[in-house]
Amino acid sequence: MTTSTAEIVQTRSIPTSKVPEPTLVFWIIKILATTVGETFADFLATSLNLGLTNTTYVMGALLAVILVVQFRSMRHAPSIYWLAVVLISIFGTLITDNLTDNFGVPLVTTTVVFAAALLATFIGWYVREKTLSIHTITTTRREAFYWLTILFTFALGTAAGDLIAEGLNLGYLLSTVLFAAAIALVATAHFVARRGAVLAFWAAYVLTRPLGASLGDYLSQPRHDGGLEIGTVGTSVVFLTAILALVVYLTIQKRRVELSSAGPTR
Repeated sequence: MTTSTAEIVQTRSIPTSKVPEPTLVFWIIKILATTVGETFADFLATSLNLGLTNTTYVMGALLAVILVVQFRSMRHAPSIYWLAVVLISIFGTLITDNLTDNFGVPLVTTTVVFAAALLATFIGWYVREKTLSIHTITTTRREAFYWLTILFTFALGTAAGDLIAEGLNLGYLLSTVLFAAAIALVATAHFVARRGAVLAFWAAYVLTRPLGASLGDYLSQPRHDGGLEIGTVGTSVVFLTAILALVVYLTIQKRRVELSSAGPTR
């Protein structure tokens, strides 16, 4: 009996998890990436006059290329992983913006739809793999579930962030504080109870997206709209620079660990 190519792809084992540990640096980069997803998407669509549709096509194509590289890699590479996160953050934002601005879908509807899609992905992932832990991303199929989940968290976070800040008229600053408090509550519950690490991780991951969306809008939007009017260019440049610096740091640290593990050479 022969094994089909599709079966090989679905079950191909990866030596170690290709997802980084959720350290403090991980969460800092994640929040920075979510903020860039909001501001850079606005910059491309508005400032460069590409429009939402064209910007979505361009970012979707770039994301597809990087994900192919990510899937083909046999180990975690910080530069590829975080580039994929930044691109999927931008693409997720564009999906929600297209539905809202181009097709007139209410934010309540997009929030509910993406929440349902995210829940369905979690259920499918757990039924198939019996785990949602990021420490078990050691097969291509699990990695596919992981990135699909990430996409829906960004799309949902954009919709929920806009719904809270704009739809409910809470404003960008108050929305930022609200989501930051929610993340702090999740972290406190996890560290006090010392259990539910998987649930706490995904809850925080989902909440960082609307936090980043609200923060990005607060920094970039005009003052008469409740922002600081730094602009999408300035905000994107600052946050992308910070992401680059942290990714370089992680790459150097990873290389040092690998050299140390290899032992002295003769």
